[in-house]
Amino acid sequence: MNGPAPKPWIMQIAPYVPGRSTTEDGRKVAKLSSNENPLGTSPLAREAFATAATSLERYPDAGAADLREALAAKHGLDPARIIYGNGSDEVLHLAAGAFAGPGDEVIYVNYGFAVYPIATRRTGATPVIAPDKDYATDVDAILAAVTDRTTMVFVANPNNPTGTYAPRSEIERLHAGLRDDILLVLDHAYAEYIDGADDDGAMALAERASNVLVTRTFSKMYGLAAERIGWGYGAAPLIEAMHRIRLPFSITIAGQSAAIAALGDTDFVANAAAHNAKWRAWFSDEIAKLGNAGLRAIPSQANFVLVVFEGDLSAEAAYKGLMDAGYIVRWLPGQGLPHGLRITIGTEDETRGVIAALRTLAGAE
Repeated sequence: MNGPAPKPWIMQIAPYVPGRSTTEDGRKVAKLSSNENPLGTSPLAREAFATAATSLERYPDAGAADLREALAAKHGLDPARIIYGNGSDEVLHLAAGAFAGPGDEVIYVNYGFAVYPIATRRTGATPVIAPDKDYATDVDAILAAVTDRTTMVFVANPNNPTGTYAPRSEIERLHAGLRDDILLVLDHAYAEYIDGADDDGAMALAERASNVLVTRTFSKMYGLAAERIGWGYGAAPLIEAMHRIRLPFSITIAGQSAAIAALGDTDFVANAAAHNAKWRAWFSDEIAKLGNAGLRAIPSQANFVLVVFEGDLSAEAAYKGLMDAGYIVRWLPGQGLPHGLRITIGTEDETRGVIAALRTLAGAE
């Protein structure tokens, strides 16, 4: 039976595969596959959400004015240059939709966020993959991949799924090497986990440059993944173009209220950041002790660590073994990392438990 035919570039998209939340036999176990905040959500945000969730018959503010003002006050930005969406994923799609199309090329790194190829192919543009340098962003490789057809470059910093981080000097060098008509999208989904001294300067760059967009999310540090609230900042013409294709009511009333409250709960954010820094360092040190068994932790500035398996214990076997032990992590064969597991930094008990299980699987005890 004949019917409408999808555009060929749509059929080339590999659908996004989220992190699992249950085992193959349906057991609910510790979920360390989606980089969620193990400390939950700010109590202030929960209270604001509950208070606002009483007007289900009303449309939310399509302009998200209060949220934009709160973000602008928090980060010292111009609220008119802030765009928002259903998670930072939507903002990334808006950028591609506004600035890429058939005949164009969009560059991202080899082990980049899985949404980049989806957003690129959705527009009919051609993805161009730049080689990495030991799982990290290689600025020279990105610049070498630029052609006359390049219209966009996606860089996550810290990168997902590797956790690697490009310093300010490299971000500035990348921007300086791009033509003015190429949009540089700096994806800051994990920016709140970076040591403040290591700021990559993305917001300052977006403030002064005409071709830089910075995206952020409330799903990670702020623990609002269920509400899907993302935002971006860039030059006024960039934001204006993206607004033309933005869904008008993509953030709920309760979600906007929770996000504003979350911004103000500095104690919660500080505690979450400190917890992550402590246990990420401990986790990485413990993986280093398993180096003789072929395990290696890629240095991370995010709330997860990529562990690569270069010995007798394979990532697949470790993934299944951890699941049997009660921990779901992210195995990444679909992203070219069949030898890697991305493991969220969980609670103290979860983090210690994963290491204990890995030691057993690696034959270290």
